[in-house]
Formats: sequence, C-alpha cells, structure tokens
Amino acid sequence: MSGDPLLLALPSKGRLMERAGELFERAGMPIRKTGHERGYRGEITGRQGVEIAFLSAAEIAQQLNSGRIHAGITGEDLIRDSGRDGAARIELVCPLGFGGADVVVAVPECWLDVSKMGDLEEVAAVFFRAHGRRLRVATKYLNLTRRFFSEKGVTGYRIVESLGATEGTVAAGTAEIIVDITSTGTTLKANHLRVLDDGLILKSQAVLAKSKTAIWSKNNRAGMEEIASRLKAGL
Repeated sequence: MSGDPLLLALPSKGRLMERAGELFERAGMPIRKTGHERGYRGEITGRQGVEIAFLSAAEIAQQLNSGRIHAGITGEDLIRDSGRDGAARIELVCPLGFGGADVVVAVPECWLDVSKMGDLEEVAAVFFRAHGRRLRVATKYLNLTRRFFSEKGVTGYRIVESLGATEGTVAAGTAEIIVDITSTGTTLKANHLRVLDDGLILKSQAVLAKSKTAIWSKNNRAGMEEIASRLKAGL
C-alpha cells in the first residue's frame, strides 16, 4: 500500500453495511476484511492505495467532519448533524438510493390543537406558566434540531439528548416532543405520536461523502474520483 492511502470508511454493521458492500461488488470493487474476520480494517480486492475502515455510521460523519478520513458512506442526516458547520466541512458526492428515512418533529397525538411548528411557541408559553419549565425535546440530532427550530421561530424549549429509543421518551415522561428519524411512521404511531404538518426536517438517505478538511494528495484525489465514478455507474 502506498505511503498516503486514501482512507475510506464504510458502515460496520446493519443494512447500511450490507448495502454498501453490495454496491461496491456491483461496481467491480469487492471489499474484503484484512486481519481478523471481526476486525475493523479492510481493502478493495486487487487495488492498492485504498484503506477501508469499518466504523459506525455516526462515527463516519464525525471523522469526515474532523478530516481524519478522506471519504465514507453514511446517512445524510448524520452528516448534516455533525457539528454546527458539518455541511461546510463535508462534501456530498452522490446519493446512493438506500437507507432512506425522514428526520421529523413529532408531538403527542392528543395535542389536537398543535398541527404546525408555529403552534409550538404558544404551547411552550402555556406549558411554562403551568409547569415552570420549558418544553423538552428529546433527540440525538442536536444541531439539526436547533437550526430547524430557530428557522421556525420556536424558542421556548430545551433539548434532552436521547441515547436510546427516542420515540419512547414521551410515554416515559422525560420529554414532550421528539425529533427522530422514521421510515414508515409505524413506530411513531405505536407510541401515540404524530408528525407535525411542517415538521419534516430532512429527507435522508445513504450518501457517498468526502471531507473538505482532510489532507488530500494527488493520488488520493485521483483514487477518489475513480471510486466515485465506478460507484455511480453501479447504482
């Protein structure tokens, strides 16, 4: 392998890992793990100058943001949420057509008078007078939530960071609203939640992305262009 390999990260588990592997296979660039079969390093079979790292989808977005890897496949939602300037530090090369889901704002079904984001500010004022505290919004999308609520003029809330099943926080009494990802809406409905009429924050899917802050050599750039071209042809 060359002294300045192209560092490419792929999801380490789940459907994103499977679909990414299938895409590389179709593009004529099969991936294989190196070392222990449960390890987190790999390579493109028969190709020098590219080092594969298997990371969680969230970590891939963070590493792209910091410039520790050159490129990777992860969810657009995680890239958009990766720091306050994630979109400025990461370039979306191309959407991949799988891993689709929506990042949405959802409220309890019983909030019959709340249908749009604009209604939340009034609800927040009433809630504060009644309970002496702000509405709690449970989410793992801290930056996306702050930006979206600011754009909609909603200020009377505070974020409760969710590390588990966000959709269960309202029933558990730890939040009044959630911002979460959904693909069918079934889980939200099961938890007696509904999406606000204008509560779609982002339609997300898996994307090939590259870091604007990584150190790129001439060989890295050439290798990235070829890989991106072949992956696009395999879609």
